[in-house]
Amino acid sequence: MNNITKPFGIKDKLGYLFGDLGNDFTFLFSSSFLMKFYTDVMGVSAGVVGIVMMAARIADAFTDVAMGRICDKSRVTPHGKFKPWLRRMCGPVAISSFLLYQGSLASLPYVFKVAYLFVTYILWGSVFYTSINIPYGSMASSISADPGDRQSLSTFRTLGGMLAGGIVTAGVPLFAFKKSEALGIDVIDSTRFTITAGVFSILAVICYLLCFSLTTERVRTSEAAEAAVSNNVFVMLKNAAKNRALISIIAASVVMLLAQLTMQQMANYVYPVTYGSAKMISLSTVLMTVGMAAAAAFAKPLSQRLGKAEISVISNLFAGVTTLILFFVRPKSVFVYIAFQGLAWVGLGIFAMVNWALITDVIDYSEIRNGVREDGSVYALYSFARKLGQAASSGVSGALLSYIGYDAENITDGVKAGIFNISTLVPAIGLILLAAILWFWYPLHKRQVEENVRILREKHENN
Repeated sequence: MNNITKPFGIKDKLGYLFGDLGNDFTFLFSSSFLMKFYTDVMGVSAGVVGIVMMAARIADAFTDVAMGRICDKSRVTPHGKFKPWLRRMCGPVAISSFLLYQGSLASLPYVFKVAYLFVTYILWGSVFYTSINIPYGSMASSISADPGDRQSLSTFRTLGGMLAGGIVTAGVPLFAFKKSEALGIDVIDSTRFTITAGVFSILAVICYLLCFSLTTERVRTSEAAEAAVSNNVFVMLKNAAKNRALISIIAASVVMLLAQLTMQQMANYVYPVTYGSAKMISLSTVLMTVGMAAAAAFAKPLSQRLGKAEISVISNLFAGVTTLILFFVRPKSVFVYIAFQGLAWVGLGIFAMVNWALITDVIDYSEIRNGVREDGSVYALYSFARKLGQAASSGVSGALLSYIGYDAENITDGVKAGIFNISTLVPAIGLILLAAILWFWYPLHKRQVEENVRILREKHENN
């Protein structure tokens, strides 16, 4: 591996921030509002939406791994191995995202609407989003080999996601919702929602191009190392199945997304339905952003002192217990509910800041175990796990909403109570389970990570 002389710096950090900002203009928009849009505007049941989103993950089992292998085998260009994919695929992912939210089709037959959801969701999530997200995530270990630099990239990536969260989850309720006189609650304005989807798609393209322009791939794989990448995907999967670090971080990712996205998705129901105002989503998002910004200030020093896995256990346990207390307190005041959620997001924020650095540790660990570096393949399996978590969240939320009898035009006290239960109990269980996985199963705690860095440094210096 050879290092390009241009030093790692703020341009790389900002560029990587813009990459995840671009990702979340479509990913977070989908995970937060797709179910709400299709249940309330398109008239598709929550259970069916959840099934469609979970079924799409079957395709991801093939497309994510395939894209990872494509990345690992890609020719190294003057811009690097991974960066060129951002420029190639930013247009298709933006267009396919916009096509998902066409409220003008709401009057068409039910079967057509379900088929349209399935096709456009597959195109966006399983094909085009995969083709840009896998290279983007794999870039981190190519931008720098230094663990401190990678932690900085993880922090800035999270800040990009946090900024997207502020824009998406706070902005959409303010612009795309309106008060229904008949129902007495805030509902989606179909036309404004479609316009919002178009604006986010344009912003995603701009952000991806900024990521391409500002980042530099310094760590280049030698031709010998590239040739060592196995052509047999089954060998790669066999190695992955024996990789405790990878399997445990995959399990952790599924649980994390289940908890986090359930909180985000259910905000679209608990605030307008249980507490009577969609505008409170924006206030909640502001506090979430403040909490995560506070977490950013001390996530790196804490992870350096205690270890990334160790601080992740503590932060997720704090968030899970906070949410569990909220379930039992059941506040009548929306502001008390928001305050508890804000505390939970401080814990989630700390974990989010180190989350992406954990996968670079897993990539290092895999190289030591298998003798070959497969950034794209390892990240692809991790990305697939994240999509499983997204699908699990949508599936669980959709199934539970159907179970409690949610109907946008007939809200009962029982439905309100059920929405509150889903929005608190599911995340609480998920976050506590996540802490347990990272402590008891995930092997790359502080001492092991430091030893792996030493081994690889000696290996690369001798090549």
